[in-house]
Amino acid sequence: MGARQSGARRKDKGPLGRGLLPGRQKFSSWDDALLPGRDPRCLLKRGLRHVSFSLVTKGMTDAPDFLWGLSEMQKLNLSHNQLRAVPPELGKLTRLVVLNLCGNRLKTLPREVSLLQSLKVLFVHMNGLTELPAELGACRSLEVLSASHNCLSQLPTSLADLSRLRKLNLSHNRFAHIPVCVFSLKELDFLHVGSNRLENIAESIQCLAGLQIFIAEGNHIHTFPRSLCLLTSLELLNLNNNDIQTLPAELYMLCKLTRIAWNPMDKGLHISRNPLSKPLPELLEGGLEMLVSYLKDRKHT
Repeated sequence: MGARQSGARRKDKGPLGRGLLPGRQKFSSWDDALLPGRDPRCLLKRGLRHVSFSLVTKGMTDAPDFLWGLSEMQKLNLSHNQLRAVPPELGKLTRLVVLNLCGNRLKTLPREVSLLQSLKVLFVHMNGLTELPAELGACRSLEVLSASHNCLSQLPTSLADLSRLRKLNLSHNRFAHIPVCVFSLKELDFLHVGSNRLENIAESIQCLAGLQIFIAEGNHIHTFPRSLCLLTSLELLNLNNNDIQTLPAELYMLCKLTRIAWNPMDKGLHISRNPLSKPLPELLEGGLEMLVSYLKDRKHT
């Protein structure tokens, strides 16, 4: 069987995707593994920390029914398929710690997601989600939620109950403002709201005192709020490509921002591609220390 699978993998590379043959929804290796009489549990990968199962890039429009009987599964990866819905039976997988549904065609998630009390990581980015279910707020163990590249314009208020959430990615959606429930997530250290429709950042942003990375690039933000300067744990602040004209004198309070950053991956203050009033553009070239000194002096004149 190993030789047949390795041979199949060599043929699986082409414009139709890895192993997706015309008129079929399943890999040949997957079909082989599900020979009549086989127990689906033999497909589970048993690592040192997690029991996992993966069906990635298979072209599936529906998840196979046998999945919902694999109750010992802790990690499930169904990413980059063509799933249009996830059935309520998802709620049977009560031991799930990581669920990856990114890169499908989902419009929403089943309410039974509330039964996943052990879930820590949820990837649902790159779908067509127009809403997240209120029941997601019952997943109190959740630490990472990636919902970027969807069609979201609001979040249910119940998400304020995700008291352990540390990383939240809402970029590339349709938010006109940062959802109010976000400001209740006191454990957040990473928040990405870039490429939305934001025109301002609410004063409540100061409630997220533990934020280390805040990205709001590619919006229509007009002002750099002074409340941002109270987030003294910030190591990366990205406000590139907005409509900001002035900077607050209190910028010096962000003592962990050590430089003006130009590379998207670098820590520091990202403030390029804004219509900054003179002489701010020239001061940026001189570095953060020069900029902060100017802002302080201007406040006292």
